[in-house]
Amino acid sequence: MIRLRPSNARGQADHGWLRGFHSFSFADYYDPAEMGWGPLRVINEDFIKPGTGFGEHGHRDMEIITYLLEGPLEHKDSMNNGTVFRRPEVQRMSAGRGVQHSEFNPSASEGVHLLQIWIEPDVRGIPPEYQQKEFSDLDKRGRLCLIASPDGAGGSLGIHQNAQIYASLLCAGQSVSHGLAPGRRAYLHVVSGDLEVNGARLAGGDGAKISDEAALAIIARSDVELLLFDLP
Repeated sequence: MIRLRPSNARGQADHGWLRGFHSFSFADYYDPAEMGWGPLRVINEDFIKPGTGFGEHGHRDMEIITYLLEGPLEHKDSMNNGTVFRRPEVQRMSAGRGVQHSEFNPSASEGVHLLQIWIEPDVRGIPPEYQQKEFSDLDKRGRLCLIASPDGAGGSLGIHQNAQIYASLLCAGQSVSHGLAPGRRAYLHVVSGDLEVNGARLAGGDGAKISDEAALAIIARSDVELLLFDLP
């Protein structure tokens, strides 16, 4: 079964410095039918203006992944991490028993475009952790590149949940496939472009909740960037 989540149905927020689109309920946007999908709790598409950002704030017991699309992002946290990173680096923070952090656009001229992803962990109260790794466009080209997994397989980021996150860049006409084990579900988020998954059409910003499908056949109808979540 594939249930589409159209881009224009997402929650929206405009704070001047920040414009955001919420695939699932978040902050002031609440839809009881859209509280997440399995342990996948948040996919926010955020646009951050130059010289602005999220001030220091706290989280606990959440796997937080930042997938940068454009611009620089400056990260600081209470674990004494401090860095400015850009695409193709991907950031992962396990909030664990508690962490304070800030995310800021340090550029005076460039905007930041990113996806912020939250996954509920399968363990609570652990020490917070931080990782940052590069996954080049070449790594993603024409294939599903594993960027996060519970055991850090293949050099992916390690997360505390039995979930895998894949990123892919496909040219028009290219295809990829992915098998789902019995009892597993998936979520497909289209970053940009147009594609089909098992015959269902999706465009940039669209998502799809997928269950009771043994395999996924993804076909690019234009140049596409996508994220695929394999979830319990």
